[in-house]
Amino acid sequence: MKIIAVIPARYESTRFPAKLMQDLGGKPVISRTYEAAVKTNLFEDVFVVTDSDIIYKEILSTGGKAIMSIKEHESGSDRIAEAIETLDVDVVVNVQGDEPFINKEPLADLLQVFKGDTAHEIDLASLMMPLSEWEDIENPNNVKVITDQRNFALYFSRSVIPYPRDKKAGAQYYRHIGIYAFRKHALMDFYHLPMKSLEATEKLEQLRYLEYGKRIKMVLTSHAGIGIDTPEDLEKARKFLEKK
Repeated sequence: MKIIAVIPARYESTRFPAKLMQDLGGKPVISRTYEAAVKTNLFEDVFVVTDSDIIYKEILSTGGKAIMSIKEHESGSDRIAEAIETLDVDVVVNVQGDEPFINKEPLADLLQVFKGDTAHEIDLASLMMPLSEWEDIENPNNVKVITDQRNFALYFSRSVIPYPRDKKAGAQYYRHIGIYAFRKHALMDFYHLPMKSLEATEKLEQLRYLEYGKRIKMVLTSHAGIGIDTPEDLEKARKFLEKK
């Protein structure tokens, strides 16, 4: 089974423009992320796929591998699908470009589900972690997921799911961590199928997979990652790097 990692990397960002090219310990954030993905030794290949000449040239200048997007894309999945359409791969892992401190353990756990999936029940896999504070549960920036008894996703939402009509019923809440591992065929189906109403309403691309009957295996993790979405996050990342 050939497994690769692809890092979608847009130059523009609403909250923090050009964040992937910000300096982090003498290297741009995107370079740190690329190197961390390679160092996991989980992938036969690692690529950055980008719409930016600046990012593209940066990765190539340090001996990395990069692919330029040809089209404009609404989601990371679309950007990755265009890039890998002609590649001979079985499983593709979407690594977030703004998470330079990649933890190997949850990625290894994510890939393990495919190695044990002899019946090919799993179209894609992703991560989730428990939420316990109501402030976090009610925060629409924390995407929630509910699963069946075998940890296949039933639904994702920015709303509180399940709705706590009876808070004593013992429901466990989970936050979706947006790292995915796709079978190539599932990713290409996503790329060629139109957006439906659930995805358009919640602005969550994973709902397109569910609306078209794809099966998403959720893997429990305790590692949330360290994402860089704001200048404040970047300062935290710099301090974290100094302590390593």
